[in-house]
Amino acid sequence: MKPAADHRPRWRHSLKLRLLGVFLLLAFLVAFIFIGGAQKAFTLGWKEAGRPLLMDYVTRLANDVAPQGRPDVEKARALVERLPIVTIDITGPVVQWRSHPALPRPHWRKDSGADDWNDDENWRALVQRRTADGHVIEFGLNDTAIERRPRLFVFALAALLVVTGLAFWYVRRLLSPLDAIRAGAMRFGAGDFSQPIAVPARRCDELGQLAQTVNTMGQDIEQMLQAQRALLLAISHELRSPLTRARLNTELLPESPEVNPQREALLRDLGEMARLISDLLESERLAGRHAALNREPTEPATLAREVIAELAATRPEVRRIGLRLDEGLPLVLLDRVRVRLLLRNLLDNALRHGAEAATPPELRVERVERVDGGGLRFVVRDHGPGVPEDQIAHLAQAFYRPDSARTRHAGGVGLGLYLCRLVAQAHGGRCEIRNAHPGLEVRVTLPAQA
Repeated sequence: MKPAADHRPRWRHSLKLRLLGVFLLLAFLVAFIFIGGAQKAFTLGWKEAGRPLLMDYVTRLANDVAPQGRPDVEKARALVERLPIVTIDITGPVVQWRSHPALPRPHWRKDSGADDWNDDENWRALVQRRTADGHVIEFGLNDTAIERRPRLFVFALAALLVVTGLAFWYVRRLLSPLDAIRAGAMRFGAGDFSQPIAVPARRCDELGQLAQTVNTMGQDIEQMLQAQRALLLAISHELRSPLTRARLNTELLPESPEVNPQREALLRDLGEMARLISDLLESERLAGRHAALNREPTEPATLAREVIAELAATRPEVRRIGLRLDEGLPLVLLDRVRVRLLLRNLLDNALRHGAEAATPPELRVERVERVDGGGLRFVVRDHGPGVPEDQIAHLAQAFYRPDSARTRHAGGVGLGLYLCRLVAQAHGGRCEIRNAHPGLEVRVTLPAQA
């Protein structure tokens, strides 16, 4: 079951996307605040500071159009060509001329006579000049010429977006070691310490130091794990000889009705200890980086029958196991000894936890397509109580036992499923565990060729 957080929008889980959103929001806010503030400042202060300058400039333009107190159309036309954003209207007794007849008159001269410039009642005094011969020269702005020019806001926003993109790229480059640190931490968490986190030599900042610290932590963890494995191997090797002598001495005890019960119990305990030591040694061999497998062509159906027959010799309840075989099972290259161990552990686990169920455990051997050119799958299921969902992910860890299997009779020592996972991984396959409702189901998928 996926956590609820997986259904949230992706940006809530991505630092890069949130950082990009912050940069874009910053760009828009800066553009609006800067341009809006500049426009507001100009609007508030232009009357007092710009009115005298505007009046003087319009007077000079009127003198250029009517140098002798009489409007000259040629000079007005030359002025419009030199200043395309300016419009000129000349009205009077002699000259009637407009520089832009296709454009509507300025809105303060509409036929309605309404004055839309309520913020300045003397606006006409700014844009109109009367000549000595009675003509009125009125200046305006060519809105179409202004609209054709790119607006300042577009330029400013584009520039801010470019700057924001460059800043985001630089910040992303600064934070790039986070991806390598995350990948390295995931490798270390999975037990792979062969590849440290790659840190460029020039990175001497905090992130580079963090990567070096994580690498050092990984090396320390690897050394501790190797020391632990070496200790387990040493103890296992040292215990083999005393166990062998103890078993031999137990078997040499005289057989009598009084001694036989204790003798059989002691032999069972010694056998369990011997199997534990063998499992420890085998797990350490398989957990190494160079686990050697003795592969040989194997018929899965024959192997499954042999394992059931071997177990039935000492455990009669094994005969209850239901065996189902697919037709056309492929010939697979397997390490027969390791796969026997895998099947024995799976069946022993199913018998132990499904002993009280009315339905016996079952073993299915299935053909699998599209797994490295074909393969097979061993499926072992019991019909017992199952395991809580929050403990499923830990079942294949060494020495882990669920809370419901803490006794020796019910739960073993916690190495069976761990060994199954190691055997599957050594063959290039995978081991999957899930609740079957009722019971527990373990699927081991192996490729036909590794």
